[in-house]
Amino acid sequence: MKANELSKVLHIDLNKKNFWVEDRPDLFQEYLGGAGVGIQLLKEECPKDANPLGENNPIILAVGLFNGVFPLGSKMVAMFKSPLTGNLGETHAGGRCGVSLRMVGLGAVIIKGKSDIPIYLVINNDGVKFRDASALWGLNNSLTVGRIIREVEGDLGVRTIMRIGKAGEKIVRYANVMTETYRHFGRLGLGAVFGSKLLKAIQISGKNSFSFKSPKAYRDFYDGLFKQFTTSPLMKKYHEIGTAMNVLSLNQSKSLPTKNLLLNRFEGAENLSGEALVKNYLGKRVACAHCPVACIHIANLRDPYENEPYFYKTKPIGYDYELIYSVGSMLDIRSPESFLKLVDKIEALGVDVMSMGVCLAWATEAMEKGLITKADTGGLELKWGDANSYLKAIEQTVSQPNDFFKTLAQGTRVASKKYGGEEFALNFGGNEMPGYHTGMAGHLGFLVSARHSHLDGAGYSLDIKNAALNKAPNPNEAAKYLFEEESWRQILSSLVVCYFARNIYTPELVVKGLEILEIQRSADQLKKLGEKILREKNAFKIREGFSFEKEFLTIPKRILETESALGFVKEDDIREGIKIFKELLGFKS
Repeated sequence: MKANELSKVLHIDLNKKNFWVEDRPDLFQEYLGGAGVGIQLLKEECPKDANPLGENNPIILAVGLFNGVFPLGSKMVAMFKSPLTGNLGETHAGGRCGVSLRMVGLGAVIIKGKSDIPIYLVINNDGVKFRDASALWGLNNSLTVGRIIREVEGDLGVRTIMRIGKAGEKIVRYANVMTETYRHFGRLGLGAVFGSKLLKAIQISGKNSFSFKSPKAYRDFYDGLFKQFTTSPLMKKYHEIGTAMNVLSLNQSKSLPTKNLLLNRFEGAENLSGEALVKNYLGKRVACAHCPVACIHIANLRDPYENEPYFYKTKPIGYDYELIYSVGSMLDIRSPESFLKLVDKIEALGVDVMSMGVCLAWATEAMEKGLITKADTGGLELKWGDANSYLKAIEQTVSQPNDFFKTLAQGTRVASKKYGGEEFALNFGGNEMPGYHTGMAGHLGFLVSARHSHLDGAGYSLDIKNAALNKAPNPNEAAKYLFEEESWRQILSSLVVCYFARNIYTPELVVKGLEILEIQRSADQLKKLGEKILREKNAFKIREGFSFEKEFLTIPKRILETESALGFVKEDDIREGIKIFKELLGFKS
């Protein structure tokens, strides 16, 4: 197929177990794919005020023109109504999922309805098959489910297997979807939406290949990109140490949230630093499809067999900075072995690690303050640094044996409203806090960005630059920076490329890449398109009840009480930044 051929939308009805393909060339020509197409389809397919766990909430999977064509064009975008926040759910995953869907010849998939039995889907060049997954229901989402499906379905080309664990089946509001064992659709509860539809897994496998009008021009452009990605100092660091390289620098700058942000520095930072984990535990590095960087770091944890002191089983466990923050520093876990065991437990059950860690940190402080007791937790005492108690709490958050853990499975916003402690419940718009207490711009970004994610606008980068210059926070500068950065990232997530590649995929380079695909867009046109997509995401959120106003978009008091890299964050500065960001979006104050 032609490399610029992207227009097919696959519709899947789980109620009737049927499917059909719709051709939407105009949609893809305007929005390029990915996030741009995804938000349009979500607006079309998701009724206003739909129950996020109801059969009318669609799952939208979308890829873009750079998927499988250029280096790091490896991501897939998923959109849905989030059961955690009640509005926009958007999450990205790498691995092989984006390339697999393109090799089937599809640009997007829409899944609606609810099956009457547990099922998994098989999507390939021949169509869609609906398989009984009753025997898989109750299994974890790590190696077992993927292996069984792979063995049953066989090798059918470029393949991905997306699956949920028990957390998705039990409708934990921040359950994730795993793909290729070490990649995830992590945030905002896609796993719970899968579980609500009795959808255990999706296998996608494609056999197509691309043709180009000028193969030489394509090869020359590709080779130039490949060289940049393999010689860039930052990409080299992603390969060597990974995002865990942030641990020591953030700790040094008083930016590493610790013990539910009671502290801004972590005494265990040296042991859990990227450098220490590479030296003492790294087993291998793994790459997503079409990526020469290989930023995925896998630790080997030796675990002795019971009653066999000289024999060990070795478990491969993926890690990165956000995991070190959420179940390391936030819980005051200083032992690498304990940290890896917590990650392994969370991954096996299929929970978003960031939300789980922040929920446990809130619960630990709430227990310290007497807001919850052992009577609430069924006798379990949560204490900083106690990995065994946290392992049990993770299990119970998924199994939900009592009201407290049923509530904790809905996130810190719901739990703190019921038990108290809203002032130290670290969520932004309902989504649990990422691992950056760098200053005003970082927290403003969590509040106003479409996904309440550090990856939307990277306000923490502006804080770090300003700290180095000893420059005071400026709400106007921060809001404009965040708006421009998040607008451009809409183009990257429509194409769909990894955000780690953002410094190489500049507007000028993207224009050249599109020219290789016989698509003419200027840098200014791309800029305006990015702004349009961002506005439409926010319009969907507002349609579903979101508001930038103080009464809805609350600021956790804890972020104002603990010093950051830029000193203490001021609420007035954040509120001013929210107002300016809203005006840049074009919404009335």
